[in-house]
Amino acid sequence: MSMKILLMGIMVFFSITVFGETGAERIKFSFEEKEIVVLLRDNSAAKSLLEQLPLTLKFENYGGIEKISYPPEKLDISKAPNNCTPSAGDLTYYAPWGNLAFFHKDYRNSDGLVPLGRIESGIENLQEINENFSVTVERIK
Repeated sequence: MSMKILLMGIMVFFSITVFGETGAERIKFSFEEKEIVVLLRDNSAAKSLLEQLPLTLKFENYGGIEKISYPPEKLDISKAPNNCTPSAGDLTYYAPWGNLAFFHKDYRNSDGLVPLGRIESGIENLQEINENFSVTVERIK
């Protein structure tokens, strides 16, 4: 019996190691026949964003470094890092203002900036988002 449990444990470990994160969630930002796919982190803020989907958002340029938008409800940051150093392609949540932020340039470490995920595909489309577009955000199943 204990040999079966050991073998099952090894198989689970192997599958997690080979196939990556278990339960990894992806979301898609769609606009003007283009899309950006984001692999979400496993934290309370990312889960809170998932619970609000699907959404339609308007993004705007901010500081020449990021594209920001405001989800209808604040995200739960209780079990999430309270700062990060974003790189181009990161999706974050700035808790003090309650906005999502896609970074298209690297930036410095910022308190209150919660990492949500990382662009897996479509990063080339990020620069094309502007305030004239409605962006649909939905979970990829």
